[in-house]
Amino acid sequence: MVKAPEPRLRSLDGLRLLAALMVAAYHYGGRDGEVARAWGSSPRDQFPTLHSYFAYGCLGVQVFFVISGFVICMSGWGRPLKSFFASRAARLLPAYWAAIVLVTAVFALPVVAYEAVSPSDALVNLTMLQQPLGVDRVLGVCWTLWAEVRFYALFALLVVLPGANRRRVLLFCAGWMVAAAIARGAHEPLLDIVVMPEYAPFFVGGVGLYLVHRDRRDVYAWSAVAVGWLIGQHEAVAALWRPASADAFAHRTVFGIVLVVTLGFAAVAAIALGRLSWVNWSWLTTAGALTYPFYLVHEHLGWPVIRMLHGVLGLPARMTLTFTVLGLLGLAWLIHRFVERPFGPRLKRTLTSA
Repeated sequence: MVKAPEPRLRSLDGLRLLAALMVAAYHYGGRDGEVARAWGSSPRDQFPTLHSYFAYGCLGVQVFFVISGFVICMSGWGRPLKSFFASRAARLLPAYWAAIVLVTAVFALPVVAYEAVSPSDALVNLTMLQQPLGVDRVLGVCWTLWAEVRFYALFALLVVLPGANRRRVLLFCAGWMVAAAIARGAHEPLLDIVVMPEYAPFFVGGVGLYLVHRDRRDVYAWSAVAVGWLIGQHEAVAALWRPASADAFAHRTVFGIVLVVTLGFAAVAAIALGRLSWVNWSWLTTAGALTYPFYLVHEHLGWPVIRMLHGVLGLPARMTLTFTVLGLLGLAWLIHRFVERPFGPRLKRTLTSA
């Protein structure tokens, strides 16, 4: 029997959107690269003070992974493997395919002046396997989806397939963290691909927080959360901290990285414990629905929008940033309304009945 859906946690939808906006702030004003061509100069010149804060926006990805651990454990609990697979595919693929087609088409326009991937590589991108195949990516953010897909596969095979229960989920968390530690010491590329030691602590922390949501007195669940946070902050610092340098775009401090990671864990923990149950505004459901399509398209399609608003129309940088985010949220709504809503349920029914 398929379980009845749990009440929607609208505060989690709000946190999703906040994490997506963090990543957008990073892509638009927290680093150099292609976005500097859109602005006409380094974002450091456009946002002399804010750029150093925007540089921490990349940690929105780690917050996403904690949320994903929570949501996937909740989604897989009491659900057969076919239903779990169908729900994940229906959630990810329609908007993803639409984003691939849209970004490829826009970048093929001569007026956009950004290099598009080859038609062959664009077709491979439809499989979500471009990352391990070494194919040029249409969407800059799709590397995070490759991490998500591997998490789904591990959770499906080790938890959903045999049947989710507290003991099995705890063993999954403990086994994954031990495997991640071994992978760090082994320096074996295949093990790194499967176990994902740099991201595993965040997924495990989120899974542990779902167990806390079910029983806040569960000491073992809290232990999984604590280990996820302890190792996660280390992985984030190791990946994102660099010594201060005059040539660096922005210097992220160890304290700043640990603080953002801690706040991400704390926010999901507050939701798990019901401390944010008062955050129950109906519009957050829409915000949660827009988060995924916005996340997919915001980076690459944000570049031509910034170039038009700032370079052609001459709008100030902060106004350009605001209008770009709002415009891409509007596009995300269109993708949700005309792609996800009609085609997601159809795909789910097709896969469930196959």
